[in-house]
Amino acid sequence: MPSYTALLLPLLASSATAFMAPNTMNRPLMATPTRTSLPMAIDYNDPAVMAEFTAIQTMEYDDVVEELAQCGVRAPADMGDMDVKLMLVELRTVMNGGGDGGSGPVDTPPSSYGSAFEEYLWTKPVFKELYDGLKADGDHNKMNVAAEYCNEPEEAKERYYKAYTQFIDDIEAALNARAEITTPKVSFSGFPANMGEAGLKMTLEAVGEIEDMSCSESDDGITLVGEVTFGSIEIAKAVIEQYDGMDMGMGDALKMISI
Repeated sequence: MPSYTALLLPLLASSATAFMAPNTMNRPLMATPTRTSLPMAIDYNDPAVMAEFTAIQTMEYDDVVEELAQCGVRAPADMGDMDVKLMLVELRTVMNGGGDGGSGPVDTPPSSYGSAFEEYLWTKPVFKELYDGLKADGDHNKMNVAAEYCNEPEEAKERYYKAYTQFIDDIEAALNARAEITTPKVSFSGFPANMGEAGLKMTLEAVGEIEDMSCSESDDGITLVGEVTFGSIEIAKAVIEQYDGMDMGMGDALKMISI
């Protein structure tokens, strides 16, 4: 009886060739797949699939081929870099039982991010709105420029600013913008873990009333992450204004995001 991965190989190969890699000249670090009329094995609008895609984009070609081989899938010798990576995206996703889009959008961010671009899609709502507009318009050139700018801003600006002056200015504005605060609930990260939940709650209560709060240490045990619900939207605004972006000397600035 043929192996599971052997049965998948024709599906993966045909699906991978249903995408066209961007022009290799000045190709962004995070390329975006271009859908054709051929049926796909998995749904690239699924956030879990896009998370795999983002992570695999940072891998070297030989590492991708090796992982495929370990799963019993041999990448054709004449298959290009992008197609091989798409094969691995689909192999990982199908073997994990996902990729069909699920029953609805996923609202829970991953515990870690494969790139700055992926992180900004989760943590910068104004940028996500800008990027979603590009996807809706099918503007793959600007999607690629936006992704590269997130991952390598200095290099991308040097490379593209002359041709995309206004667009790169728009990206910068979107990344720096604060979304409209419409709820008293705020997610946070970056406070020193040695504050403890009690110390952090006391610090935030100095700004205003807290109705509920959940808190835990980050994976590395250095900082605190969690959510807090304040007594009003006005208090939430004041806390975000005071603490979001503050440097606590922990390596990353504080993040306070309305949710």
